[in-house]
Amino acid sequence: MFHPISAGFVAAISGFASSFALVIAGLAAVGASPGEASSGLFAVCLAVAITNIVAAVWLRIPLAFAWSTPGAAVLLATANDGIRFSDAVGAFLVCAALLLLCGLWPALGRAITSIPKPLASAMLAGVLLPICLAPIEAVATLPLLAAPIVIVWLVLYRLAPRWAVPAAMVVAVISIVIAAGTDWVSASVAPQLTFVAPTFDLFTILSVGLPLFVVTMAGQNVPGFVVMSTNGYAAPPRFALVASGIGSGAANLFGGHAINLGAITAAIMAGPESHPDRDKRWVATLTNGILYVPLGLAAGLAGALVAAAPSILITAVAGLAVMGALISSVVNALDDPRHRLAAILTFLVVASGIVVVGIGSAFWGLLVGAAVMAWLGWSRRETV
Repeated sequence: MFHPISAGFVAAISGFASSFALVIAGLAAVGASPGEASSGLFAVCLAVAITNIVAAVWLRIPLAFAWSTPGAAVLLATANDGIRFSDAVGAFLVCAALLLLCGLWPALGRAITSIPKPLASAMLAGVLLPICLAPIEAVATLPLLAAPIVIVWLVLYRLAPRWAVPAAMVVAVISIVIAAGTDWVSASVAPQLTFVAPTFDLFTILSVGLPLFVVTMAGQNVPGFVVMSTNGYAAPPRFALVASGIGSGAANLFGGHAINLGAITAAIMAGPESHPDRDKRWVATLTNGILYVPLGLAAGLAGALVAAAPSILITAVAGLAVMGALISSVVNALDDPRHRLAAILTFLVVASGIVVVGIGSAFWGLLVGAAVMAWLGWSRRETV
């Protein structure tokens, strides 16, 4: 049973190290204090742990959950919009309710997954573009600190892609210690869950909650189901979506954003490298869930690290973490020549970061893209 245990370990460590900084930075971008951001990271870790353990034991298949990395990117893209964190938590709860409804009401899930792939992909690409530009900015402004991070990432992207971002994060920690010393270590405390009373603001729901829901479904849940089916597993949609909705909702109350089906990490645990026997690969997901408990306990230290770092350095690491998602999004957005204009316009509006009547660019990008696609004709559209 060593192979599935090691697969679960690799998936947990690489998944956490690759994007924990993005999660904290995203929560801070929508108004979370350092303590609330650490609580949010701890909460989503616990949600991932519990759902993975329950799924593994109950279903005996490697159905894996993870936090929404594209969703964290959506949060980071809303920086400087003046959002109150309580409003953001309210928007997170709306997203969780929609995930739950997709599980309980299959027609809604089918409607969401029928959003044209060029629009959903273009929206995600527009969200990711400013973040993926951060490594370039960081090298230009802090070359001695940022250049080693990018170089290590690029070298390992060729030699060991799975470890490229975690290794870059290690180099980033070294750079932070060089720049800020070690005082931030003593400032870290044991993580604690901080309840955040939600408030509901329509503009925040449209700017944050709706885009978070769309990218979580299109960017994570749909690929997650594909990964499972590719490896010969029939993942139960109702269980997966209800679990992600309930898990997200529980995490939301303590500052977390959303959980969903894993894609890249799920491929590690559900593939043949996990175990030759398909019936034993569920142990990888069980191991992964168990490991997310101690990883969550490091949330306080992770929050202190991010708070001590130059913000551009953290965003640079986040940009490297989502570079692959940007590539996939651009390819999918422009794959169909008939819908390239609608996709490009969606991408440009979202990437512009405009805020109109208090509503962010992700909503307007989808609206503009849908209007253009309808005008040009979308009867033969592809769906996500």
